[in-house]
Amino acid sequence: MSSLLRNFKESNGSRPQKVCLCPFLPLHPLHISTHLYIIQHPAEENKVLRTVPLLTACLPQDKCKVKIGRRFSEERDPELSTVCRKSDTLILYPGAEAANLEEFILDSPIYPSTIIIIDGTWSQAKDIFYKNSLFRLPKQVQLKTSISSQYVIRTQPTNRCLSTLECAAVALSILEKNNYIQETLLRPLQALCSFQLQHGAQIRLSKEHLLKNGLYPKPMPKNKRKLRKMELLMNSVKI
Repeated sequence: MSSLLRNFKESNGSRPQKVCLCPFLPLHPLHISTHLYIIQHPAEENKVLRTVPLLTACLPQDKCKVKIGRRFSEERDPELSTVCRKSDTLILYPGAEAANLEEFILDSPIYPSTIIIIDGTWSQAKDIFYKNSLFRLPKQVQLKTSISSQYVIRTQPTNRCLSTLECAAVALSILEKNNYIQETLLRPLQALCSFQLQHGAQIRLSKEHLLKNGLYPKPMPKNKRKLRKMELLMNSVKI
């Protein structure tokens, strides 16, 4: 057994053997030149159905680092501060200021060597991005893709939202100019969802879909800010 599969088994030792995901992982870590930093909200660390362990199991340890926390600064994390200040570092976070990743790398005089992705719910990611000035130093980019999330066992805000693993898969395939990377990284996610559905899990439709079709199971919030978010989802406005 490779060290890659051994590490994944150790971190997922409670998973029944019949639904072990090791056969769906690459035999050896994918060869990439891009450095990937995952900024993970602490609440994600203990969730059972999360995608970051699958991602780290597929990539070399020296190319994929996970930083857990809500607040980061130069004093608390000098390494991350240095990374954020480099001109060849990108942060993947959608918004009006974000450039399309594919278009950006075509025009940029410096080819990116590092990309940062925030792992958490959309509200958690927003909190981390806006309350840490370090994350507004790198060039902000986003993905313009028509693919729908295959992470169907977890509810997403909209039909266009992707899991952390899916974002990394698409971004790395673009930066490395290699579609095989995306296919390889998505394979264990597809297997995870398939296993869960076979053992009683249900397909989770997005909040956007539920609201538009009158299927949302909870009463509409009374808080004006939350209610406004619901209205934006119903009208397919990006939030």
